[in-house]
Amino acid sequence: MWIFLTDSFLSIVDKGDDSGKTLLVRARRAGDIEKVFPDAKIQVGVGTDYLFRARIDREKVANAIAESARSINYSNFKSKVTDHERHDAYMDCWSAMYAYQRE
Repeated sequence: MWIFLTDSFLSIVDKGDDSGKTLLVRARRAGDIEKVFPDAKIQVGVGTDYLFRARIDREKVANAIAESARSINYSNFKSKVTDHERHDAYMDCWSAMYAYQRE
């Protein structure tokens, strides 16, 4: 699952936890995981395409994403993304999905 928030981008997958109790939360930018999960223990550069990652309790992930949805207070997502580099990256994704929509 990809999650685009105004101040962080996360990729969340179920990878490598036999107990099923945790999810792997990944990010491309330093600090993105901590914005949503302040107590996360971040691993850096473990040889895959996402530079930052943390294993987080599945319920904690679900609650944090639900809270993000509950706190939406804007009518236009893109206008709330204040970091210019992040905004440009999000616009690239928006453009690709717009093109996909039009087929």
